[in-house]
Amino acid sequence: MLRTVFLISLLLVSHSVLPQDKSDSPGKSATSLHTPWENLLQEHVQDDGRVDYNGFLKDRQRLNSYLGALALNPPQEDWTPQARMAYYINLYNAGTVALILENYPVKSIRDIDRPWAKKRVRVGTEWLSLSDIEHKILRKIGDARIHFAINCASISCPKLPEYAFTEAEIESQLERAARGFINDPERNTLNADKAEVSKIFKWFRSDFKADEGSLVEYLNRFLEKPIPKGTSVGFLPYDWALNDIDP
Repeated sequence: MLRTVFLISLLLVSHSVLPQDKSDSPGKSATSLHTPWENLLQEHVQDDGRVDYNGFLKDRQRLNSYLGALALNPPQEDWTPQARMAYYINLYNAGTVALILENYPVKSIRDIDRPWAKKRVRVGTEWLSLSDIEHKILRKIGDARIHFAINCASISCPKLPEYAFTEAEIESQLERAARGFINDPERNTLNADKAEVSKIFKWFRSDFKADEGSLVEYLNRFLEKPIPKGTSVGFLPYDWALNDIDP
């Protein structure tokens, strides 16, 4: 009886549910763990990053099972740094989609009560907020490209990719995400006469300067057409509207 009550209480604490089949049991490899998430992304995310949340709603159990698998398979001591980074990026993105589904339909993630501060996802025996994942784990890695990999379910955010991040591919995936975001004219206006960029570069300016010495130097690392080093940089308004396929 006590065991039954304990299991029920776990299910009620968060949207993440415990896996229902043996395929989600502990011991899955750091790579195969993310296959269900990649399948969901390929089914419900467009090339432009728009998300079919109605489609995700129909597959909510699959998403919850993936989050449950992540909970039961936390990073281990023998995991590589790349495997850990992929794990937490995928956890952040899947947790954000699950948060939207809990409140759907919603016009903006900011309409949700404490969207980043509330502890919503489980890793092993620990409950984490989206803010915990971003600031206490991913940013501490020291690679500013993570800002282009995590998605906050908003129009001005970096696009939610159609693939899961993996240990083997994460270097090329982060590079692709950074180049795609920085060269995206819908998110940044960058030329020899004018430089207006996403507020992501303002909010986390210290992260980008730490990598290359200045924001312009960091941008030039990825720009197809580099801008002069002395270019002054302004910041564009941030559109927090939901990145829904059918707004």
